[in-house]
Amino acid sequence: MPTRSDITYFGAGPALVSTDILEDAAKALINYHDTGLGIAEHSHRSQLATDIINQAKADLASCLDIPDDYEIIFMAGGGTGQFACVAYNFVGAWVARKQKEIFGVNGGDSTDPQLMQQLKEAVDKDLKMDYLVTGGWSQKASAEAERLFGSEHVNIVADSRETNAGKFGTIPDEATWKLSKGSAFVYLCDNETVDGVEYPAFPKSLQPGPDGEGPIVVADMSSNILTRKIQVKNYSAIFFGAQKNLGLTGLTVVVLKKSFLPPSISQPSVALMRYLALPIPPIIFQYETIAKNNSLYNTLSIFDVYVAGQVLKKLLRTYPNKIEGQQAISDQKAQIIYDAVEAFPEIYKIIPSKAVRSRINICFNVTKGGDVNAAEKAFLNEATAQGLTGLKGHRSLGGIRASNYNSVPLEGAEKLAKFIRTFATT
Repeated sequence: MPTRSDITYFGAGPALVSTDILEDAAKALINYHDTGLGIAEHSHRSQLATDIINQAKADLASCLDIPDDYEIIFMAGGGTGQFACVAYNFVGAWVARKQKEIFGVNGGDSTDPQLMQQLKEAVDKDLKMDYLVTGGWSQKASAEAERLFGSEHVNIVADSRETNAGKFGTIPDEATWKLSKGSAFVYLCDNETVDGVEYPAFPKSLQPGPDGEGPIVVADMSSNILTRKIQVKNYSAIFFGAQKNLGLTGLTVVVLKKSFLPPSISQPSVALMRYLALPIPPIIFQYETIAKNNSLYNTLSIFDVYVAGQVLKKLLRTYPNKIEGQQAISDQKAQIIYDAVEAFPEIYKIIPSKAVRSRINICFNVTKGGDVNAAEKAFLNEATAQGLTGLKGHRSLGGIRASNYNSVPLEGAEKLAKFIRTFATT
């Protein structure tokens, strides 16, 4: 039976968590800070829980250089839950802005039937949610928006499959994007975990202007958060599940611009949303409710927040220059693996286009001997025998996928690269 030290795990998620963090978490789960109770047993309403939440927020803000005009909230539901949350909250904000525009700064007369009809017509005609579909996860996000609001309100700005023979693996040229004017938001998945596609940089067409104004951009960064420096100010919201680079499954983080929260803006009333025939979000999916309660409107898993906090503290200890240090290692690991794969083009084929291939989810096929299925099965079996696990590609894509999350050590990437070279030559 292999021990933990025998295994180098490249699974796509839940990801590897550093052993020292798990050992600390195990102690906290039994008796946290000599309180006689495990951390998961303490009330989420206690000062202890509040301190854990606030410290994790502060450390995340430090790691990512999050400006003061952004709020950090912790939720449940994963990235999939955020597909709905984003649509609910940003459509609500769009309606609130449109209501103010039509009714006037002072709100006008909310019972005026002509103004109400004008607002309804604006919703029917002008409400759009823009989606950049570059892989399975952004496709699912757009499908959820269509399910909730109807396809007439969803605009697909670009779909990689339309320019890549029906398959994901590229990002269409920005010159071909069809952005809506005044959309509720523009949605993108910064790194497509399944398809191995990552935006190499923030899109130029979404950049804020000199006045700081620009499209309302929302990004799913579930698999590449904390792996490279980002300009948070370019986004109105960023969300990510914790289970890849931040800790354990069960915690979802949202970094949200405060201008989308009270007192700057409030979600429309239930009565108004019903009049407009728009869906009403569950209360636990309403960002302003969660933010107002410091992420404690309902029972949050404080244990998961604690583990995330320990991951952040370790990152800050390890890299005095914070994300820049982690990015250098992430890039180095990715290059080591890609160099090994590219050294044998007759044996391996990288799936996505080189211009957008992910540093985090490295996807390729094994073509050795001509029988891809047999070659990949042999590759996986031999890798497992050497303690290299979690390499099987997603069921929708197949192939091999090496997930280069922060917890994978440099030595692990080197071990995998050595195996890739050895398999190709024997």
